[in-house]
Amino acid sequence: MRIGFVSTYPPIECGIATYTEALNGVLRRLRNETFVISPFGAQGREVFPVYQPDSPTLSADIFNTSVRMTPDVVHVQHEFGLFGAMRGVAVCELILRYRLAGIPVVTTLHSVYPKLDDDEQIILRNILAESDAVIVHEDFQKETLSRYFRSTDHVHVIEHGVREMSPIPRAKEKLGLSGRKVIMLCGYFRPSKGFHRVIDFFPEICRRDPDAVLVVAGKIRGIEAREYQRQLFTQLNDSSMVDRIVFLRGQFPQYTLDTILSAADCVVLPYEKGSQSGMLAQCFALQRPAVVSPLPAFQALVDRSGGGVVCQSDAEYVESVLRILNDQTYRRQLQENMQRYVQEHSAWRHIARRHIEVYQQVVTVPYGKGKYVYFPEPSEQLPTLPPSSPPEVSSGAGMLRMAWD
Repeated sequence: MRIGFVSTYPPIECGIATYTEALNGVLRRLRNETFVISPFGAQGREVFPVYQPDSPTLSADIFNTSVRMTPDVVHVQHEFGLFGAMRGVAVCELILRYRLAGIPVVTTLHSVYPKLDDDEQIILRNILAESDAVIVHEDFQKETLSRYFRSTDHVHVIEHGVREMSPIPRAKEKLGLSGRKVIMLCGYFRPSKGFHRVIDFFPEICRRDPDAVLVVAGKIRGIEAREYQRQLFTQLNDSSMVDRIVFLRGQFPQYTLDTILSAADCVVLPYEKGSQSGMLAQCFALQRPAVVSPLPAFQALVDRSGGGVVCQSDAEYVESVLRILNDQTYRRQLQENMQRYVQEHSAWRHIARRHIEVYQQVVTVPYGKGKYVYFPEPSEQLPTLPPSSPPEVSSGAGMLRMAWD
């Protein structure tokens, strides 16, 4: 199958860019042809940076390039901040262009909150109406769409994928933290992350555990949340436990981020708003126990996996962090739960195959027995993934709907 993505892409710093990179890589290993239409700044094999997010011709720029690549299906990765002015209304025009050209569209909605404001309702109503299939990451997101809009039969729930890997060896040693119990805050600085709460209750943890240190591995994206960043750094510098706070700065390419996270005994994600978290997926990849807020997506993943702890108050955060730091049996159980859940459910190899099932439902092959053939060039050969069951052929619209591999 030939799949075209519309998405941000590395080295652009964006959680959706990282998401698309991972999904794209596994789909190619499953012997699909793929390409990515991305904003300027993206790089990579079959990646075409062709537009600025604030361009008035955004939808035409994306469409005109992507149709030349003759995709079987176009997969749009949606977030309200990625498609220009007025909450990214240009994405609606883009999807309509594909519909008029007869190209199937799958749209992943990365930001569906339990409550939708008026602007979000307008955008999502049009995306739902014109996309052939829609993907969300959690059941509560589909339930939200069902509550606000009538028809959601074409909405599929596919959770956030996770890499399968082992923690980086001697990570604490590499960061000069040998012998310390490491509590970690990691991610972009913005108010919705709630990092300030952890700095507030960290002195209580220090009072009860003399070996605890707080590592803040945060970074700034552009010029967003500058006032919050100023307040956060002031809070760090003024903390009574400033000598037990380690601040790490840098661009954090993937191996660096993996090394930093591998040094953590637990990661605290006290988010106040969010639909899912790429950082939580990183924690699961490296089996770093997570202490999280009761956001619906966090609660659902912890309930399914047993790989973290949900906290309602600062006092619960303190008790949960201390237990993870000091109860090795408990910490090991959380890590084993995370690893097992990834291997059995959320590894990218599972997630990619579920995407292929969605693509199969919307791609029409005029001759039902047609088999898609693609052999990557020797220079592109990648390790193959374990085989999956063969694709099923189902009838539809007077012809067979089918895709192979």
